[in-house]
Amino acid sequence: MKGLLGIEDLTRGEAQAILDRARDFQTPLGERPRRFELLKGRMVVNLFFEDSTRTRISFEAAAKRLSADVINFSAKGSSVSKGESLKDTALTLQAMAADLIVLRHRASGSSRMLADLLEIPVVNGGDGRHEHPTQALLDLFTIKRHLGRIEGLTVGIVGD
Repeated sequence: MKGLLGIEDLTRGEAQAILDRARDFQTPLGERPRRFELLKGRMVVNLFFEDSTRTRISFEAAAKRLSADVINFSAKGSSVSKGESLKDTALTLQAMAADLIVLRHRASGSSRMLADLLEIPVVNGGDGRHEHPTQALLDLFTIKRHLGRIEGLTVGIVGD
């Protein structure tokens, strides 16, 4: 798999494997999160072209708990304000030896475009009104934890 671009790209088995693995990292309420060395020596870049507090901090915290080196990029105050494109920014980060890019962008399909361009995995952290697959997986994880199942349920998601 070359990153995570959309929920429909996952087979049922792949989605289940992600949910099963997520349980391994879950921290009981009131306890400090455990640290793992799965991404030690890897560089994760949170490439955010759109404001987001919870999503950016969630990705940063997760990467740090997995012992990754994390770089947070915000379009504000960067060369993007001088006209640098998403493509040029991403190619620069790849040349700087980034191992994974988490992209949050207002343009639908931006994560897929970047994944087709780059040789490193891209995770879609939300691309406009199109898709936010990590949020969908978190929603599935939460529903399954509270209801014990996903199968046979009708779920309505209401948001902006």
